[in-house]
Amino acid sequence: MKVAVMGAGAVGCYYGGMLARAGHAVVLIGRPQHVAAVCRDGLFMHTQSFQAQVPMQASTDAGAVRGAQLVLCCVKSPDTETAAMAMAPHLDPDACLLSLQNGVDNAERWQAVLRREVAPAVVYVATEMAGPGFVKHHGRGELVIGPSSCSDELLALFAAAAIPVTISDNVAGALWAKLIVNCVYNAVSAITQLPYGHLVQGDGVPGVMRDVMAECLAVAQAAGVVVAGDMWQAVQQIAHTMPGQLSSTAQDLARHKPSEIDHLNGYVLRKGEALAVPTPVNRVLYALVKLLESR
Repeated sequence: MKVAVMGAGAVGCYYGGMLARAGHAVVLIGRPQHVAAVCRDGLFMHTQSFQAQVPMQASTDAGAVRGAQLVLCCVKSPDTETAAMAMAPHLDPDACLLSLQNGVDNAERWQAVLRREVAPAVVYVATEMAGPGFVKHHGRGELVIGPSSCSDELLALFAAAAIPVTISDNVAGALWAKLIVNCVYNAVSAITQLPYGHLVQGDGVPGVMRDVMAECLAVAQAAGVVVAGDMWQAVQQIAHTMPGQLSSTAQDLARHKPSEIDHLNGYVLRKGEALAVPTPVNRVLYALVKLLESR
């Protein structure tokens, strides 16, 4: 199967690389320096279970999605509409589209531009770009996907590539659960440039984390979203399973790149204002990250 990864950052490269190792024809669509390295040497994958140079195609042109039967949409949340418009003229009519992005509304935003089904996915993986053509995997790797016309095909495809997948009828709740974890960790990790395991040991930090979580849950409830399970336990577990992980927001700020904070704490802030739910702690974290971005 031809698979295109639109937005070949850390997440897209990990899943694209796993599918390429399983024998699929993968093309990564990304930035010139990264594309040049992959075209020259393949993608180097350093994971918890293997290290390998994985040959695959790469391009800077959105037209490389042409002929793909599966498109993994992995661009940063602020780039969703731009990427959708760039891809639109080249998409195969029968292609399956899957959004592997932070935030809760990206699949809807893809659908609004493309006017076709885009399945949302919740991504649980710790990974980073360690250099051009070099993706480093720190842990996990499972996906939770919303039901779609491609569900059965996706289950088989990812299982054969050693990627655990669950199809959920409450993907909105799963997306919000992931959003809450991101809101709890990403901004604090970005402001301090500290990994999760170090953060949770800071004086007063667990209390801040609880406050962020409570605000997010209140907004989700007001929006009619059911977030299942013990959210505080899920939040604490992240620090145990990914103690050395810097948040994606921290990585963006360290590289002087715009972050996705508008679609994390910023989204909760805006949604809370619309629903008359106060979110003062999310507001402070959002404002501080925006200040750091402005440097």
